[in-house]
Amino acid sequence: MEPVFADFSTTPAQLSNAVVTHHRCGIAPSHVALGAGGYIGVDFTVGEREGIVEAVVTVTLLDAGAPMDVLLNGKALAERLAIPGDGGQGDPLVTLLSVPGEILATGDNLLEVRNPEGADGLLRVCAVAVDPAHDRDRSERARAARTARRSIVAFTTEVRAPGSTAWQSAPRLLLHVDCGERAVPAHLAWGAAGGSEAAIGLRADLSGFLGHRRTADGTVTEYRGTLADRWAYPEGTTGAPLHRFSTEEGHDGAWSPSGELRLLLDDGGAPVERVSWTDRRGTTASVVLGGTGRTDPRESAGALRDITGAVSGIEASDEFDMAGEVADNLLSKSRSKWLANDDTAELDFTLEHPATVSVYRLTSANDAPDRDPEDWRLEGSHDGDHWTTVDSRTGQRFRRRHETKEYAVVSPAAYPRYRLSITGNHGSDQTQLSRVEFLAREVTVDGPARGAADFIGYRAPRGGAPVGYRGTAVPGPWSDVAGREDGQEAAHALQNLLAGDLGDTARGLDDAARLIGKLAAYLKQ
Repeated sequence: MEPVFADFSTTPAQLSNAVVTHHRCGIAPSHVALGAGGYIGVDFTVGEREGIVEAVVTVTLLDAGAPMDVLLNGKALAERLAIPGDGGQGDPLVTLLSVPGEILATGDNLLEVRNPEGADGLLRVCAVAVDPAHDRDRSERARAARTARRSIVAFTTEVRAPGSTAWQSAPRLLLHVDCGERAVPAHLAWGAAGGSEAAIGLRADLSGFLGHRRTADGTVTEYRGTLADRWAYPEGTTGAPLHRFSTEEGHDGAWSPSGELRLLLDDGGAPVERVSWTDRRGTTASVVLGGTGRTDPRESAGALRDITGAVSGIEASDEFDMAGEVADNLLSKSRSKWLANDDTAELDFTLEHPATVSVYRLTSANDAPDRDPEDWRLEGSHDGDHWTTVDSRTGQRFRRRHETKEYAVVSPAAYPRYRLSITGNHGSDQTQLSRVEFLAREVTVDGPARGAADFIGYRAPRGGAPVGYRGTAVPGPWSDVAGREDGQEAAHALQNLLAGDLGDTARGLDDAARLIGKLAAYLKQ
């Protein structure tokens, strides 16, 4: 029998050999809530000559809110079954029901889970499954395999101060840890370049997590998250700080290849420097990244690239909205301008993803030289609350209208947010600019450094001894190079195709041939 399950703990629900109907139900992100008299029906099929002597129905509930009836092909498996609570632990409640083989029919079958008429509470169903009794984990294995394939996971998060009852919104958490075994992480801990750190425990279905975190300034909070979205690699990684490594394991001083590690962990703060995790199979690993925020001796600075187009939002402390002289004009190539009714002003820029601004340009407006900025600071931030000055200028003067002046950043580093704090102008009670531009330097890799590792650490199988673990970053033409979109797409897709599970060999080879052609055309440019 093909695995049968309906998993409502994800959005959208995951179904296998199942068609779901419902009545008097509410759909929540992690479950289906059945009111009194409500039900869900799961239609599934059993093939001929399967000869199932006994089956097992598994019903997973969010809590013990109401009794339930369970029927298979109209025959009751349970009536007004009251599920004992878990003592407030918050874990899903799992009920197993035995099914005599003669109740199953060859072809179509109908499983119903009902909240009886007159029940007081809601019956919150997270998942249902049907398995042969001799292989009762079949659907769970299939569900876990599907979950592992959709391994790019995004959570909406909240934090709460010790002793407080109120949760506050926090930045999205995006994560992906895959060392080629398609094992779902159970526990995860990390530390960032600025000194912040966090540790979380994840639910088995990745519908949420609970943990704690400490910010760079030492503030400690509870930390929780709810599944927002998930994708199969490489979806969801565009613009994200994804690390890819070719890895080795060390046994008694000898190193041998150990496949590829993909690591993505973005909590909206500083770049991650160290990560530790344990997966559902019990394998533990811990790594320290060697290149976060540091200059690689193999890298050399290339040409400047305009990344102003990566600005996804801009906010000004003040702007002249009635005349249309607003902050958004600063990103336009026209000769419009931004005007603030103050002699000081702040402009906050949010990028689509963290970037290292190496150079910035300011263009004076069309009139009134006394409104030109004279003194300012350019600051970067990982969270919008803590700012670091990367460049500052005093006594600056524009010689003419619409003049563009270029400034090299003194302390460049990767930030997702930048702020231009204008602290003085040339005497006016208003401040203006025509344009602000941000530029980053291309980085080229001159070649691998002999014996260098981009991470070091260890890993240990469940119950086994730890071994050395190290990795070298995977370089390639799929890195972010302006004007090479087709080549990037072809190289990235080809790499993922060859590294992944081809499944259908004929289709895989056909795709590979097509992508190799695109990549060859790109390399000739």
